[in-house]
Amino acid sequence: MSAKTSQGDAELLTETRLGNATAYGVLYERHAFAARVLAHRLVRSPAEAEEVLAKTFTGILDLVRRGGGPREAFRPYLLTALRRTVHDRACGESGRAFEPGAPFADPALNGLERSPVARAFLSLPERWQLVLWHTAVERSRAAEVALLLGVTANGVAALAYMAREGWREAYLRAHLAGAPRQGCRPMLRRMVAYVRGALARRESRDLDEHMDGCDDCHEVFLELADVNQGLRVIVGPLVAGTALAGYLAALDRASAADARGPLGWWRRAPMSHRRAVAGGAAAGAAALAATLVLVSAQGLRAAPAASVPAPAPIAAAPAPASGPEGLPSPSGRPGKAKSGRPGKAKRPSPSRPGAAASPPGREAGPVGGRTDAGGGGTGPAPRLVAGIDALGALVRSEAGIVAVRLRNAGRRESGELVADVGLPDGVTVLAAARRGRAVAVVKPVGTVDGWTCRAGASGARCLRGPLPAGRITAIFLRVVVSPSAAEGSAPSVRVSSAGVAVTARSRTGVRAVGAPARFAADGRVVTAAVGNTLLDCAPADSACKAARTGKNGRRDNDMWEMSPADRDRDPSTRSSSAARLDLPETSKLVWAGLYWSASAPADGRIRFKAPGQARYAPVRAERVTERRLPAGAGYQAFADVTRLMGELRGTYWAADASLAPGVSRHAGWSLVVIAADSGQPYGRAVVVDTATVVDRRHGPARIPLDGLAPAAAPARVDLITWEGDAGVRGDRVTLGGRPLRPDGGDRDAGNPFDGSATGALETGTTFGTDVDRFRAPLGRDPVLSVSTDRDVLFFGAAVVRVQRPE
Repeated sequence: MSAKTSQGDAELLTETRLGNATAYGVLYERHAFAARVLAHRLVRSPAEAEEVLAKTFTGILDLVRRGGGPREAFRPYLLTALRRTVHDRACGESGRAFEPGAPFADPALNGLERSPVARAFLSLPERWQLVLWHTAVERSRAAEVALLLGVTANGVAALAYMAREGWREAYLRAHLAGAPRQGCRPMLRRMVAYVRGALARRESRDLDEHMDGCDDCHEVFLELADVNQGLRVIVGPLVAGTALAGYLAALDRASAADARGPLGWWRRAPMSHRRAVAGGAAAGAAALAATLVLVSAQGLRAAPAASVPAPAPIAAAPAPASGPEGLPSPSGRPGKAKSGRPGKAKRPSPSRPGAAASPPGREAGPVGGRTDAGGGGTGPAPRLVAGIDALGALVRSEAGIVAVRLRNAGRRESGELVADVGLPDGVTVLAAARRGRAVAVVKPVGTVDGWTCRAGASGARCLRGPLPAGRITAIFLRVVVSPSAAEGSAPSVRVSSAGVAVTARSRTGVRAVGAPARFAADGRVVTAAVGNTLLDCAPADSACKAARTGKNGRRDNDMWEMSPADRDRDPSTRSSSAARLDLPETSKLVWAGLYWSASAPADGRIRFKAPGQARYAPVRAERVTERRLPAGAGYQAFADVTRLMGELRGTYWAADASLAPGVSRHAGWSLVVIAADSGQPYGRAVVVDTATVVDRRHGPARIPLDGLAPAAAPARVDLITWEGDAGVRGDRVTLGGRPLRPDGGDRDAGNPFDGSATGALETGTTFGTDVDRFRAPLGRDPVLSVSTDRDVLFFGAAVVRVQRPE
């Protein structure tokens, strides 16, 4: 029997149901790459990924031949079945048979399937589910989706339109079935036409006025207006689980490289795996094996772990918890812009949320491009001073943060504030999230300072109530910079209040290189970075003991056969180490991030334990960057661990990162914390990161620190750097052109990266892991530079806190 590769998935499934093994081989060719990408993000080893892949395809084949399984939407069914297989193996239920139509309740995503977005999606015909999954969630090209549907590219566009409209109707029905308030029913019935722009002017005005006072209807509008984002944030994890971000990033990279994921791994897989995949039901074993072998001779490479944008910055308010792959958690309720017709607004649809406001405070005024307006500082009128800055750097192809800061320098309260943030071409605001559902707004997390923002076609509009005299306020907007954004193009802001307007433009704009901001905070904050190594020399060797205490010259990882350090006396861990965090007792957590790195292939996983916790919590990276190091492949990973934190004075543990033993190998971790503390002077803090190789060939790492403070302001800088060697001099750190001396380790300005880490316990030498603290004025040229004459460094991140005058 044969099958045409031009047939759609539905036709191939029908052929398979009739006994055509070749048809299932075509389905395998189309979808094995995506399934394998997800498998590698759900299990630890390549061999286990192959076993899971084999069992999943085999189970679906058996279901289809028995009349069950998917009819058209093969990819979503496959990915869900893959996750069920992994979950069953972990729970010791690997022998359980596949159950046709049985829902998979992932404990990590409990309740997600009950959301209106998910219920509306699951109520659609499979053909509509297929086109929405591939166009809205995976963002596949029309030509690729056309192949799966068996139609033309134009047919895909038409079907996607019908599917979106069908989803809107289903979503609206779900809300109407939920007993909305009496006055909302007639408005909800008009909502789809309103979103399409097909409502009469008078009816549109009535609906606008209703939504100004009805948060529930406004939320419905936001969901209907940005279908793709809602599906990506809710339906995406419902199908692909918490690994969604890494899965989508890998598919994007493969698509950009034109790697469609054929089956080269087949030749390398054990014969038992081949038989498992090919066998399915016993009667079809030989036919399916032949089909799979003949489908493709190209290689299938495991995609590297994902690079995804990070969660929104926060200042002096609890950070939003993120799931293992950066899934957004509840943030505050979305606000509404009262001017303009929202149905006409163009909305960006990036994959991650982000924005936050800092708390009010007192300071001399914002830096960056700024202007003021009002009746003057000595008169009775308010006087607004505005500034806007790109924090750290706005780097092409990266996410970043734009800070808007506003001060009322007058003696009277201002009127209501409207801030229109303009972003240059190629820079867009990321949408925010509420209760796991994407909305087309940029919402400060929490309502600590009253800002409500909404994304527009070329920036964002933010609203706030009056600002008291002498007070300041700030908004941090998470943005994403496209690869084509013009270098030097800068954001701007116009703030208006009671007929008075003030404008400002950032002094710096888009850069080709630099370190984008991961997090930012203004206020009375304190920062800290601690860490430790996960590799050690042979502890039984007396020379190793001396090296660990810094008493001999063999303190470099290239002088030892490095092996995993496992110091927690926990039999479940393979490598572990601890560091002491010691912040003031009056501190309250704002945000925490975990970085880890090794000269080894990345799997994006680590385990983390806070003080007082009996067990480790598994952590999945939100971003992994891979680089080529002297010892081979290397990576740096990051995850937001705010929700996993405990006391700010105590011992923290990290364990079981992906690492490799051997000479010149490194593996380590660092915990970065920002906390609010009323006893601290007012200041600004920013965390920037960029996994950059520094040596004579690559040159220094230059990290612009835009948007912080004037040149004379005292700064505290914590640097996270990997692969430094104590015995190789010539390293250098400068800030504003001035050389810096570390506070710890050997305190040598000519060799700051000497295998020492702030807070490290049970060792003096942290081979290949440096967490160093420096203090210096910011300088006129606020650029941090890391260089070396003889060593090879892997620079990771910088935490900078700058004091500001009251």
